[in-house]
Amino acid sequence: MNPNLNLWLIPLLPLAGAAINGFLGKKSSRKAVTAVALFFCGAAFAMALSVSMRWSSLTLPYHEFFAHWIRSGNFSADFAFYLDQLSLVMLLVVTGVGFLIHVYSVGYMWDDPSYYRFFTYLNLFMFFMLTLILADNYLVMFIGWEGVGLASYLLIGFWFTKDSAASAGKKAFIVNRVGDFGFLIALFLLIQHFGSLNFTQVFGSVQPMGVETGGAGLLTAIGILLMVGACGKSAQIPLYIWLPDAMEGPTPVSALIHAATMVTAGVYMVSRSHVIFERAPIALTVVAIIGTLTAFFAATIGVAQTDIKKVLAYSTVSQLGYMFMACGVGAFSAGIFHLMTHAFFKGLLFLAAGSVIHAVGGEQDMRKMGGLRKRIPWTFWTMTAGTLAIAGIPGLAGFFSKDAILWRAYQASWAYWLVGLVTAFITSFYMFRLWFMTFFGDYRGEAEAAHDHAGHPAHDAHGGHGHGGIHESPKVMIIPLVILAVLSVVGGYVGVPGSLGGNNRFDQFLAPVFHASTPADGEHTVVGEKGASEQTTEGSEPKTEASTELLFTAISVLAALLGFGLAWLLYYKRKDLPDKIAGSLNGFYEMVVHKYYIDELYAAVFVRPLIDGSTRILWQGVDRNIIDAAVNDAGDVARHASDEVRHMQSGNIRSYAGWVAAGAAVVIVLMIWAGVR
Repeated sequence: MNPNLNLWLIPLLPLAGAAINGFLGKKSSRKAVTAVALFFCGAAFAMALSVSMRWSSLTLPYHEFFAHWIRSGNFSADFAFYLDQLSLVMLLVVTGVGFLIHVYSVGYMWDDPSYYRFFTYLNLFMFFMLTLILADNYLVMFIGWEGVGLASYLLIGFWFTKDSAASAGKKAFIVNRVGDFGFLIALFLLIQHFGSLNFTQVFGSVQPMGVETGGAGLLTAIGILLMVGACGKSAQIPLYIWLPDAMEGPTPVSALIHAATMVTAGVYMVSRSHVIFERAPIALTVVAIIGTLTAFFAATIGVAQTDIKKVLAYSTVSQLGYMFMACGVGAFSAGIFHLMTHAFFKGLLFLAAGSVIHAVGGEQDMRKMGGLRKRIPWTFWTMTAGTLAIAGIPGLAGFFSKDAILWRAYQASWAYWLVGLVTAFITSFYMFRLWFMTFFGDYRGEAEAAHDHAGHPAHDAHGGHGHGGIHESPKVMIIPLVILAVLSVVGGYVGVPGSLGGNNRFDQFLAPVFHASTPADGEHTVVGEKGASEQTTEGSEPKTEASTELLFTAISVLAALLGFGLAWLLYYKRKDLPDKIAGSLNGFYEMVVHKYYIDELYAAVFVRPLIDGSTRILWQGVDRNIIDAAVNDAGDVARHASDEVRHMQSGNIRSYAGWVAAGAAVVIVLMIWAGVR
């Protein structure tokens, strides 16, 4: 008998914080707003820790009913929660990293005039994200899914008086609706064919079904449609375009929503739906190809960016591509492992970038930075830990999770591995490029800049103005950096593979979720996860020598070191070379700087025709022909009717008597007719 965990309290606590600050925050002090926001978010994290400590006493998966929701014929969907190993990992990551970002935001946003509104939105986001990962069925998941989209829109466009921020918020909202359309169609197919959206019932019905090897079937269609939804939320090709623009929001928003939590919702949804994808090889191939292409494509754009947050934004898109690559080759545990380590080091990198921006008076252009390592040492060393982790330097968290993905990608196809390896090299290069441009050499900017071009305080709403000169961030911002730096260093040791002397405890922890449901069809390729050094194909289980896995590990480390070496040469040793190389590349370099003109292409093909067409339809079809016509015609009818009626008021007594007589006759006729009936 499972104990009552009261899971409903975990998302409800941040919702309570959002409600209190939303209704009372404007009239409350900043300290009161801070206390409410941190208490309710911290309480959710404490409850998540409590659940993890009671783990051994639970029978999994654990279901917790909250309320009856929808009843229609044979279909029903309850508001209920679902807990297993996968949702526990997500629960701890979201509440833990989310709480640290809340703490950091206290220092970063302290001087913003809408301080209470920021924390209202931040708590609201936590509520929807926790609802998404604890959902017992796809419908509750979709509520959380749409909710984080709403909260993201509010946070990205937080400074709504700034046109670029307002436009970025709208862009994120609209692009995500495109993906959500695919998600909804997938849900309709599930209802039609399985009569339920409940995870247990749907997966129970899917498990006896065979692998769709003869072509695209029902599960393939559902899987691809789910992936369309995931592409929107997790910024994959072709729906990635909203995430870089989302950097218009405050930096803590970038860390929370666009690095550690919301953008990983698509990865979580695909992993949660692994039972469907395992039986739809074509859908899995689509996931793998999109993830691989996105990882490489976004990494190449990151090479040429000069805005420190834009570099990290394209890095996020690329790392999400790695996660989808892992899911696409059936390595769901490896994808979730990288999701977790990415939350540590990318959350750290965004917050450290915010600390750098704070230090230099709001500047985000790395060309106007440099020489900061001695002036902001805490920021420098913590950001160094994050840079080493994402680059895949041995011993740090990113090394273990990225190596797990590359190894499983090679087992599926050398093409995935090769593109992933090149992407690892590019990732190392652009991250060390950021590191050298920001912290080494001479300072190239104006330390005393007080305001940005839009008239907002140059502190990016983080309290950086008024201190004068380059300065380290306050302790309330540094402490979360230190904690995330420690996690970025040691967080990967829960997944050390057997080839390096470990037993991959992370994979073992998630094994009941992913391994147990692998389709047992000896005549077909099995895409469910196996151990770190084995792969199942055609019913066989060939073992791979640990020395072979070590060789591929060494190759990936070499790629990371080559990336560091190239960045050192171009941005530390020979700083004149980047401009020369850019000049020699002519149009190609400009194309990369302008992100391959994808935004311009979308604007020409979709945005302007849609807006112009919509304008014509709305103005001519709706406004002029319907709304204006209705008003004008109503006026014409009233005018003509009144013109006719006014002739009755002639002033002629005989005319009036005639009308009275006619009216009396009509009344008598009606009375007689009614009496006869």
